[in-house]
Amino acid sequence: MRVIAGTARSLPLKAPDGMDTRPTTDRIKETLFNMLQGDLPGSVFVDLFSGSGGIGIEALSRGARKAYFIDNSAKAINCIQQNLAFTKLDEHAIVIKQDVSSALYNIYEKEVDIVFIDPPYQSGLEKTILTLLHDMHYISDDTLIVIEAAIDTKFDFANEIGFKIVREKCYKTNKHVFLKSIRKEVL
Repeated sequence: MRVIAGTARSLPLKAPDGMDTRPTTDRIKETLFNMLQGDLPGSVFVDLFSGSGGIGIEALSRGARKAYFIDNSAKAINCIQQNLAFTKLDEHAIVIKQDVSSALYNIYEKEVDIVFIDPPYQSGLEKTILTLLHDMHYISDDTLIVIEAAIDTKFDFANEIGFKIVREKCYKTNKHVFLKSIRKEVL
């Protein structure tokens, strides 16, 4: 696992020991960031269920102004901090060791540009996190939310909680679902 492009290009990243994390492969990460490239410069990026921090670090390396890394595992947080220090991107990072549902309230930004969500597959957390995000003050109609999920994960609930799917990219066993907030009109 490595940084694909940008200021930290080709630097290797560590992954937390054990089977608790599932780092995104370099090939899939490259495809994802090729799709996000135009949105990254100067952005505020949030990496939920960060694991090794590889996604948020890639965003910083490619020009994001700031990245939040959120995970509740001490092993993951230690790994993220080591990777940030090694890539010299730590001054642009905020690392929060907390349950994602609680940590969403500890993001102090006027607006967040991109939120990347990579919960454990088949956990059902996608709906819970999207529901919470919909009510966060920093989520605007311009905020792009990307969820990495198992290929068979359904997102038929998205509209009912205020999001529309704007793109979906499928791979062999997983996919990236791109969503934007839709505000309901007040009658």
